[in-house]
Amino acid sequence: MGPPAAHAHRLARSAPQKAYLLTNSFSELGLSAQLVSALTAAGFDTPTPIQAKAIPPQLQGRDIMGIAQTGSGKTAAFGLPILAGLAELKGRPNPMTTRALILAPTRELAVQIDEVLHKLSGAKISTVLVLGGASRGGQIQKIARGVDVVIATPGRLKDLVDDRKLRLTETRWLILDEADRMLDMGFINAVKQIAAAIGPRRQTAMFSATMAPEIADLAKGLLNDPVRVEANPPAQTVGTIEQSVILSGSKEKRGVLNTLLQDPALSRVIIFSRTKHGADRVAKNLEADGHNAAAIHGNKSNNARQAALKGFASGEVRLLVATDIAARGIDVQNISHVINYELPDDPENYVHRIGRTGRNGASGAAITLCDGTERGKLRDVERLIRRTLPISGELKGAGGEVIPASEVVKQPIPRAAPKQGQNRGGQPAAGQRKQANAGRHFSGAKKAAIVEGRRGHDGGNAQQVRCGSGTGGNVSRNGGAGATAPGWWEKPTGSGPAMPPKASKARWNKKQKDAAKDRRTETARAAG
Repeated sequence: MGPPAAHAHRLARSAPQKAYLLTNSFSELGLSAQLVSALTAAGFDTPTPIQAKAIPPQLQGRDIMGIAQTGSGKTAAFGLPILAGLAELKGRPNPMTTRALILAPTRELAVQIDEVLHKLSGAKISTVLVLGGASRGGQIQKIARGVDVVIATPGRLKDLVDDRKLRLTETRWLILDEADRMLDMGFINAVKQIAAAIGPRRQTAMFSATMAPEIADLAKGLLNDPVRVEANPPAQTVGTIEQSVILSGSKEKRGVLNTLLQDPALSRVIIFSRTKHGADRVAKNLEADGHNAAAIHGNKSNNARQAALKGFASGEVRLLVATDIAARGIDVQNISHVINYELPDDPENYVHRIGRTGRNGASGAAITLCDGTERGKLRDVERLIRRTLPISGELKGAGGEVIPASEVVKQPIPRAAPKQGQNRGGQPAAGQRKQANAGRHFSGAKKAAIVEGRRGHDGGNAQQVRCGSGTGGNVSRNGGAGATAPGWWEKPTGSGPAMPPKASKARWNKKQKDAAKDRRTETARAAG
């Protein structure tokens, strides 16, 4: 790789923009024979468009602004220039330093990048994953020896830099992968602070699936006269993916999904939910319906997420339920179907979702379940991809039989256990209902009924009395006669007048105090 120091940036500013043509050979990109040999051994024969466009300018020391979708081969697009540059350096990195820093928004993507780098290198390079949810002490111990490449999520890396466990003064390469997702997740301030800690003596490459104004502003602040390369515009969906929509009510989605999954052609499926709680709910329902499923999202521990991904990649888990953020970095081959259980709020995420299937020329299918509240989101997706998605009215059963979607039986929704203070019907339990009636204003007839219901008090223990709302409703008072009154009432322990609703408690207390004062006055007069 060309010199990454200040001289390289002066060269970059004076060098004219040039077109980097597509090629069918990695050797034509300027990579060393050793790297090309390692690529061949790893099964990489032909560079993808983003690799062919992004690698040559980086080898010349240029900064890069890359627009590419997940699955386009961008990890190799920034990884190969780093490996080429590391091969030219002598000796080991100094303690507590890293020569290259790669920032990714999610743990899954960081793990994937680490695996790809080792696969591409063909030689031993030292890497450290710096991720939240993993052992901080182990990460610090590895960094203390000095490392070639740190692959990190911004939050944990900033913590280590702030605690002076990692020095970035000798970092030569900075990579920002999935910059748009880091922006969505609120990492941009951390990214800017990390870049400032490295200083201007660096070569920077930033990759994003979109070129939103916020991304353009970030690139303007971090990149030095960058070369912009683009492959697969964000609104472009892969032609080998068969897309369809099933219109369904929200309560029928579970039944539709269960029927879809009876088809053995859905062999390895990612199911997308809009929220973390939704992903858990869908996975739980799938398990209850007899399917092998796992959920992956930001609330899961690192070990749980890795176990779910490992099971999905091995085929042990057939169905992976994911959120948009957690799905970034999933690199599993031969995904037969993507199912949008809920449409995303951002239509561009639809493109990212369905891009998990139909990779490398293989066929795939994307099925979207759309209820009445999501029609607007569906129109936004269709405007973005510039096509109308076909509406499918038929499903296939386990034996290949055709089932009209309108005849899918609604799956029963399991009744959740009652919360504390509720009965099984979801209503306030007996001890809570009196509070719900506090402060209510009753008509004269109802007040009379309440007063009537107080009569016959026998000084028993505190108890709750249910009063019917119509004629004939009775009040159980230790077997005494009842009266008609709304709501619940609680009698006090011992003798004395019944307590009023809370709203009149202050007024009641004042009357009691006034009465006690009058009694004391009368007693004093009698004594005098």
